[in-house]
Amino acid sequence: MIKLTGLGRFAAATILLSGIAFGSVSAQEVSEDQIKAARAAINALGITNQFDNILPNLAEQLKSTMIQANPNFGDAINSTVDATALALAPRRADLEREAAVTYAKAFSAEELKAIADFYTSPAGKKLLKDGPLATRELYKAADIWSQGISRDLANQSNDALQKVVKTPVVSPDVTAPAQPAAKQPAQPAAKQPALKLQVPKQ
Repeated sequence: MIKLTGLGRFAAATILLSGIAFGSVSAQEVSEDQIKAARAAINALGITNQFDNILPNLAEQLKSTMIQANPNFGDAINSTVDATALALAPRRADLEREAAVTYAKAFSAEELKAIADFYTSPAGKKLLKDGPLATRELYKAADIWSQGISRDLANQSNDALQKVVKTPVVSPDVTAPAQPAAKQPAQPAAKQPALKLQVPKQ
């Protein structure tokens, strides 16, 4: 007997949550013109391509879990899960539909057309291709710049303050020197006894 304890509950919860999310998106009506424009924008952006591996990955995880629990049924499990995944593949269109509805809610048909026009242009295609690399390089440059600014801010502020207070000002990254001991108040000199002059008697 093939054991599915735990895995079935996980799958059921995933399906339930997905249904709730998709149901909330579909609740608001959008026109077919908006859906059509949204599909064009999504295709131009390629934003749903990242979901292509969801079903294959789920199938591999299921096969691994089932074979681990039932090693004697490896061949049957592989063929059965693969066949079932193939039968479910057409449901990928449901996700595309929900993606189109989501974008149709967020943008007007005119905006979606403008998005599609740009991202199907040479400049838009280049942005999609090289944009992530440019963004990574930008973050590197910003990190180097911030380090230099931090150093110069501390050094230049310290130099300026030294002219005001006439003593070195410790930067935040330098350990502050120990404070000198408070000067003890001077003790008054001991009162000397008055000298008594001895006057010789006549």
